[in-house]
Amino acid sequence: MTSAAPDNTRNRADALPKSWNPSEVEADLYERWVAAGYFTADPQSSAPGYSIVLPPPNVTGTLHMGHALDHTLMDTLARRKRMQGYEVLWLPGMDHAGIATQSVVEKQLAVDGKTKEDFGRDLFVQKVWDWKRESGGAIQGQMRALGDGVDWSRDRFTMDEGLSRAVQTIFKRLFDAGLIYRAERLVNWSPELRTAISDIEVKYDEVAGELVSLRYGSLDDAEPHVIVATTRVETMLGDTAVAVHPDDPRYRDLIGTTLEHPITGRRIPIIADSYVDPEFGSGAVKITPAHDPNDFEMGLRHNLPMPTIMDERGRITGTGTEFDGMDRFEARVKVRERLASEGRVVAEKRPYLHSVGHSERSGEPIEPRLSMQWWVKVESLAKAAGDAVRNGDTVIHPASQEPRWFDWVDEMHDWCISRQLWWGHRIPIWYGPEGEVVCVGPDEEAPEGWVQDPDVLDTWFSSGLWPFSTMGWPDATPELAKFYPTSVLVTGYDILFFWVARMMMFGTFVADDAALATGKGGAYQIPFRDVFLHGLIRDQYGKKMSKSRGNGIDPLDWIRDYGADALRFTLARGAQPGGDLSVGEPHALASRSFVTKLFNATKFALMNGARPGDLPPRDSLTDADRWIVDRLDEVIAEVDTAFDAYEFGKACEALYHFAWDELCDWYLELSKVQFTESEARAESTRVVLGSVLDSVLRLLHPVIPFVTESLWQALTGGESVVIASWPRPTGVAADTAGAQRIADLQRLITEIRRFRSDQGLNDKQKVAARVLGLDTAGIAHLHPEVANLGRLTEPGESFAATASVEVRLSGTTVTVEVDTSGSVDLVAERRRLEKDLAAAQKELAGTDAKLGNEAFLAKAPEPVVDKIRSRREVAAAEVDRIGARLAELSGK
Repeated sequence: MTSAAPDNTRNRADALPKSWNPSEVEADLYERWVAAGYFTADPQSSAPGYSIVLPPPNVTGTLHMGHALDHTLMDTLARRKRMQGYEVLWLPGMDHAGIATQSVVEKQLAVDGKTKEDFGRDLFVQKVWDWKRESGGAIQGQMRALGDGVDWSRDRFTMDEGLSRAVQTIFKRLFDAGLIYRAERLVNWSPELRTAISDIEVKYDEVAGELVSLRYGSLDDAEPHVIVATTRVETMLGDTAVAVHPDDPRYRDLIGTTLEHPITGRRIPIIADSYVDPEFGSGAVKITPAHDPNDFEMGLRHNLPMPTIMDERGRITGTGTEFDGMDRFEARVKVRERLASEGRVVAEKRPYLHSVGHSERSGEPIEPRLSMQWWVKVESLAKAAGDAVRNGDTVIHPASQEPRWFDWVDEMHDWCISRQLWWGHRIPIWYGPEGEVVCVGPDEEAPEGWVQDPDVLDTWFSSGLWPFSTMGWPDATPELAKFYPTSVLVTGYDILFFWVARMMMFGTFVADDAALATGKGGAYQIPFRDVFLHGLIRDQYGKKMSKSRGNGIDPLDWIRDYGADALRFTLARGAQPGGDLSVGEPHALASRSFVTKLFNATKFALMNGARPGDLPPRDSLTDADRWIVDRLDEVIAEVDTAFDAYEFGKACEALYHFAWDELCDWYLELSKVQFTESEARAESTRVVLGSVLDSVLRLLHPVIPFVTESLWQALTGGESVVIASWPRPTGVAADTAGAQRIADLQRLITEIRRFRSDQGLNDKQKVAARVLGLDTAGIAHLHPEVANLGRLTEPGESFAATASVEVRLSGTTVTVEVDTSGSVDLVAERRRLEKDLAAAQKELAGTDAKLGNEAFLAKAPEPVVDKIRSRREVAAAEVDRIGARLAELSGK
């Protein structure tokens, strides 16, 4: 008999839409979560704290696929920990992005023919704030569309008053400790932006340049001279030496002498330095200390003059030549032309591929330039950052990234923190009328009449304080006591050295402060316990996404086309520690299909009365019931292990295959049979199916929150899966014997389905069959399931088998005799048999060849030979059997 579903579950099934349409439900669900306060963290809670701070995206930007990956993984961690009973703080915010934001506003002014100087500093900064208020909300909208479960009540911005106070505080403490100083050093200079820029804002591209060989010294071959090669002819105006290798015999007599500069007339020395490669070019190099990093270091070693020959706009200046005032690229041509006219160009315009740094913001080649800047001494700070990982206080996932971390922090150079901008945190240094210098803290006033330094701080300086400045430091706040150090930092391995290192240095520096002395970290405080580094997103062909290739994907497009759950599942399923992931339309389609499968399965279960509850006694359950419950236990353990190790891909794969392959494709089909049995059996099946679905929806919720919320509420009638508990294994020993019986059933059904497919039978077409050997196989009680899933009917009096399927199960053979008369496509059957015959003949020929090879038989161990003989017997029998069947069909 068929058991009807309880009315209440039917009502909940009817409450679900006919099909899953993400665009109709996701936005409303998200706003309900926020309004309910599910994401608002309570620092007074007695639950253990768990915290993540969002790597702050630039206020100028929009979220790309890399951000979507970051946010998906962080949200997955936060949602799971919330379900596990932690008090979770996922703190959002944005970075003021000094250069990028100032550039945006300057470009807007340029449309009206204005510059920032037309407004003055204070009014220009106000205009930037106005732009931020008008345009800064785009990212928040995207985060909501993604489903980010962040605590919006604690949204932070790096230029907020509280964070600005933190910046001023740590600057003064570093300054007072002698770790901040001002010096003239070589920096990456952007002539277009007219500021120093950080290493991370320099992108290196291979450029086809021109290698020009120049003659220094006398034009008379008999007199002292050297040949040097350069791609930057214009910088020779700032040359202060020519360097050769100390062991190069060609120049041994010239070392220590001087040559006349070809244009300026200055005498410049020939110096010896082991940095010079005697095998490259002529073995002699020109040295321009103020415009080349390697030359700068050589200039320090040899105490060379360092004249700067370019102004802030990249124009030649201070050389006293006709080239003063020229742009650097114009001067490159003009200087070469003059040298050529004097016979000093030995080899002109030879093609040369070399790496050139370009400004990420303006796209121009950056100019190494000697400039007076503010610096942080990093030696002690970097050592503390390295020790935090060496001592295990902070753990990097994957561990394979640790060597890169140590290479960076152990060899770190002092950090240039000043930028020649107006938008940003103003350097809190004031200068007196007599050249006095004072650093002004947040609660101090500068002396009257003194002038503040015009520069602002590098954006990475303020974002380096992000883990604790966002929680109220330098004040001793409840948030710091509860949620600091943060639990994990999730970011791409490509910025490990830049942002992560800054946060580690600042976190360890402020560790002795009373506000952070919570007793959680030992001698110093680390900003996060774990660092999870994921890889880069590539397209489905493995190529890096970029604007130039046109292969980038806008995450909002995928949310619109496939839903946020499909986007998130695609990204999480591909994420592994340190590994890049490839995504494309096929991946999104597969994820959407998975979401649809889950929706349809849950709706079917509700229509049949499924509901979670206490599981019936184990001995009252069927093999199928115990099997699916035991498999769920294994999956819960597997998923927990994977998530704890930040192996998101493994967790998603386990859930995908369990939900699709085992729950939907097998247990749901088996439950259809059990629903037709007694009321007690049907009721037991409803509880098992409902309980397993309940757990699956909770396990999947952190990754695909929207569909799981809708389905879980319909299935359980509960308030929200967001605050539901995380599933735990039952702890009951698995029924391995029952699992083997289900495995045998699956194998039998799979072979029957393969036979049906080969015969060209459609899925719904039933055929009469006699199944022999179920008793011996120990699965006679599963005959109804075999018949139902195999689409078999009982044989009648006139039954005559026209074909059979033999399946080996647990040491015995089950035979399914089928009457396909009138049902089988004879052409398809012959085609299948001919294919099988060819395979059997190939196997027979292969074994005959080995058994007929005396050299092989002489060397091969006897067990190997026996195995080959056995394979030959099986192949020969198959050839005979299939041949007989084909002969039989030839008469039809």
